[in-house]
Amino acid sequence: MKATLILENGIEFQGESIGSTDQVVCEMVFNTSMVGYQEILTDPSYAGQGVVMTYPLIGNYGINEEDDESIHPWAKALIVRHLAPRGSNFRCTCTLNDYLIRNGITGIQDIDTRYLTRILRKEGVMNGVITCQENYDKDALIAQMKQYRVQGTVEQVSAKEVTHIPGEGWKVALYDFGEKRNMTKRLMHYGCDLTIFPAHTPAQVVLDGGFDAVMLSNGPGDPADCQEIIQEVRKLYEAGIPTFAVCLGHQLMALATGAKTYKMPFGHRGANHPVKDLRRGRCFITSQNHGYVVDGDSVDPAVAAVSHVNVNDGSVEGLKYVGKPVFTVQFHPEASPGPVDTDYLFADFMELIHQCKEGKENA
Repeated sequence: MKATLILENGIEFQGESIGSTDQVVCEMVFNTSMVGYQEILTDPSYAGQGVVMTYPLIGNYGINEEDDESIHPWAKALIVRHLAPRGSNFRCTCTLNDYLIRNGITGIQDIDTRYLTRILRKEGVMNGVITCQENYDKDALIAQMKQYRVQGTVEQVSAKEVTHIPGEGWKVALYDFGEKRNMTKRLMHYGCDLTIFPAHTPAQVVLDGGFDAVMLSNGPGDPADCQEIIQEVRKLYEAGIPTFAVCLGHQLMALATGAKTYKMPFGHRGANHPVKDLRRGRCFITSQNHGYVVDGDSVDPAVAAVSHVNVNDGSVEGLKYVGKPVFTVQFHPEASPGPVDTDYLFADFMELIHQCKEGKENA
């Protein structure tokens, strides 16, 4: 079946429908990863978005039952140059197209994704629509696109109830703003006694719960929309509980302490972004998925110092807070693109908790 992708600026792409044939409006973003399409589709940070894969062949190893990062996919659409008709891998249980159909994800193939990516890089991320209608009203669709905005997504993707995963190590509270399963796995790897809380859990619940530390997860959308959550994050910061935050959690902590964020022209999405750890003086290859970033000029040096920077564009990739046991990063150390280049941050988190516990005992 024929399908058409129309961008908010009026540019059209004619291709072939894949996945669901439902018409969908979403924010179009691109990802430069060669592999990992299953993890991308199930990453809650893609809620409300259509993902353009820049690598031309997608789906060649199919879908398996182990690599989902959430209970189901969150991306609204998938745009590829060519979708492999079958998967070749010993873990493959179905094709990517069957997976898209089963989960109601609309897609399109046989379009020039490199050209589409250049448009998004030059003009910035914009909304788009995929339709299988032959006689569509383009003006009406463009008007619909211009009204669309990714919002309310943290509430959609967050856990609905508290979950406890027992462990023999530190007692850690994980705020779920759209966390990926691999974040849970990495904390479990370090033996943490883990409790996962919904996004709008009051800080006092955690502070009264006898936890040794807090982890703030990744998640979708504009961090400035999460005003109620920001107020609770501020309370955690003021309480001085050891805290490690990633991606959206990193942005929320910055906003809670007086810094600002802004929307990037086309964001960072892929598994090959170089980031320099300023303290270690080393560059690491990172996995990233974000359209917003902390404004480095708005960070009060009396509150926090920039700890990591993006080598490509110099944007803030990490903050170390002054006088508080808090550090945050913009990238995804749990995503393992290296595959374990930045897993040291979890080890740093464990050491930070240990130091704080020792300090209290000595006091």
